[in-house]
Amino acid sequence: MILVTGGAGYIGSHAVLELLNSGYEVVVIDNLSNGALESIERVERITNKKVIFEHGDIRDSAFLKYIFSKYAILSVMHFAGLKAVSESVSSPLQYYDVNVTGTLELIKAMSTAGINKIVFSSSATVYGEAATVPYVESMPRGQSANPYGASKGMVEQIFTDLARADERWSIVLLRYFNPIGAHESGDIGEDPKGVPNNLMPYISQVAVGIREKLTIFGNDYPTRDGTCERDYLHVSDLAEGHVLSLSMLKTPGLYTFNLGTGKPISVLEMVLAFQRVAKVELKYEFGKRRDGDLPAFWADASKAKELLGWEAKRDLAAMIKDTWNWQSKNPNGYNS
Repeated sequence: MILVTGGAGYIGSHAVLELLNSGYEVVVIDNLSNGALESIERVERITNKKVIFEHGDIRDSAFLKYIFSKYAILSVMHFAGLKAVSESVSSPLQYYDVNVTGTLELIKAMSTAGINKIVFSSSATVYGEAATVPYVESMPRGQSANPYGASKGMVEQIFTDLARADERWSIVLLRYFNPIGAHESGDIGEDPKGVPNNLMPYISQVAVGIREKLTIFGNDYPTRDGTCERDYLHVSDLAEGHVLSLSMLKTPGLYTFNLGTGKPISVLEMVLAFQRVAKVELKYEFGKRRDGDLPAFWADASKAKELLGWEAKRDLAAMIKDTWNWQSKNPNGYNS
């Protein structure tokens, strides 16, 4: 049985779906601050399989003790955390509390329960501001441009030290880039609370009429068209990578993988591609740069292909098509 923290969120719910389709039993814990219980109910309908859901917070040691005593959990897939770069700049303590303290509580509860296998949802931001592209796993972690990235780097260091101190632990760190898209059914997808912090949900909300226009933060970066470039990855490809990474937990040690396409796409290119694929007009304007944003980064994911047998299969058109399918079917997300 796999415990998925944050399994009612965007990436977590897609991972739960892939786990169920791969024959795993799943327990989800989520405090629903960024997730929706409806996503779990829809996953159950898509897969025709049952998910065990428990409402709670990973910072709650008593709750975690209850979970590990009640269920026969073999390994953990850890998504629970805060993830908005700009929000982390304005609320750093909240990010360190949830992402770092929450993970420490989870590790302590796992240790008490005798469970030492975990896949951690990390981020490419741990490579830092000065890293050259494409990012390769052998690069050292650098100075992050924002508290979100710093919190992920701190957690990676905790896992690194843990694996060095206790050889019983099997730990996979998955560093990924910018997940977008939705399940091909259009029944689960990204449903941010309040104003979206990420590009694709904002674009799709403009397209469906919820938002008036998109502001592109900066058009004077040293990139092809002056807008930021990112490695956008279909969330279903990402979820499949998480399931494949479970194979590494059979052997104790610390394993790090990039999950990405290796093909950078600029913000402006994404806007123009969305208009073309979804056949909608988007109103957009250019604004000032946003604190914490780097000009460009993308992955070298050859290690994941070699050791996990994973590579991104879905192209940009599929990412946009599935995003628009989700948003147009669910204009107000899970509250539609």
